[in-house]
Amino acid sequence: MSVRPGQAVEAETDLLVVGGGVMGLFTAYHASERFGRVVVLERGRIGDPMTASFGRTRSFRNDYLDSTYARLAHEAFRLWGAFELRTASRALVRCGCLNIAKRSVTPNLVDTYAQLSFETLTSLGLPTRSFEGAAVRDRFPDLDADVARLDVDAGVVDVRAVTDALTRVLGERGVRVLEGVETIAIEGDGAALAVRTDAGEIVTRSLVVTAGHGTNDVLSLLADCALQVPITKDRPSEAKYFVPPASARDRFVAGAMPVIAYLDTGIYCHPIVDGLVDAVKIGYYDPPDMPATSTAIDSIAGFVEQCMPGLADAAVSDVEDVDQCHYDLVADDDFVLGPIPDVANAFVGVGWRGTGYKFAPWVGRVLAELALQGGTVYDIARFDPARFLAERRTTDGASVAADPAAASR
Repeated sequence: MSVRPGQAVEAETDLLVVGGGVMGLFTAYHASERFGRVVVLERGRIGDPMTASFGRTRSFRNDYLDSTYARLAHEAFRLWGAFELRTASRALVRCGCLNIAKRSVTPNLVDTYAQLSFETLTSLGLPTRSFEGAAVRDRFPDLDADVARLDVDAGVVDVRAVTDALTRVLGERGVRVLEGVETIAIEGDGAALAVRTDAGEIVTRSLVVTAGHGTNDVLSLLADCALQVPITKDRPSEAKYFVPPASARDRFVAGAMPVIAYLDTGIYCHPIVDGLVDAVKIGYYDPPDMPATSTAIDSIAGFVEQCMPGLADAAVSDVEDVDQCHYDLVADDDFVLGPIPDVANAFVGVGWRGTGYKFAPWVGRVLAELALQGGTVYDIARFDPARFLAERRTTDGASVAADPAAASR
């Protein structure tokens, strides 16, 4: 059930989620499988294409350099499949993700993201395929690359389909979604928390904060909370649509073309998805999980010229109809996921580094389990929000954020 701005609300609930992006909605989705009283607060509008969680497509992939993230991404892939079955929806476009490298761009091919992530996937036994030299051009004639490594269980998420399925199922389960509601104060009320909003007060047994860049504002409303998460906002420096000539279009649709990534250079490409987006989307950014390198590519145009000549004749326009994508960069480059220190029955999830959408069903399951049963089946110690407590930084020496080893993955 959706409650619009201006409607007064007074309620008691088992779980209140502050933040109605994809992480908050998936938290409510998992929680509402077992508990009937769940409320979501969203200060904006669910599904706004200009917000960070929504838009048209996001990639899903397993090809991380860090084996922990690769394993969790594949667990999220399993949960996406379960979500599709449970909601009778098609959330994933399973076209694979191809990581490429070209010697004239990044001369040391063995140390490229394509090769290193391929080694991580193969060490975990996840499905991959490898192409070299002429085999790359034979299989992908629109590319010019020396190596290509295919992450098989990858592709793009149909964001609109996910939003529609989540809001439909939450409505069927009686979850109250309050849009256009601002959180004003949060106070302890015995074993519960009283959350005051501009639409009324809600008393909840458990609280989950998934408010993105508004997270620290919400945390500051908790009287006993000293936590402030060191996150910064970033976004691609360029994002463009490429519409190939009609005679070539079939070569760039999902199925014929996978997601293509050259992360050493900060490039990613999404294929055309019929009925969703009628153009190849290419973004260029400063990759947060790769060491700074000097490459021969410094723009989308440079990437197309050197690595994707098949799009040379495409019509090009800026991405303006949706948000390009926000990157929530965390000081130590790890997710922030777990209990809010010193506040009973309160939990937080934030800091997804621009790569988090694919993890949403897993993040939602973790937060729902923490809030409603006091623990989760997953090992999330690495993501403990308490690592950023101010008193820990002053008493235990250097902070996690200051430890170079913590940022390497």
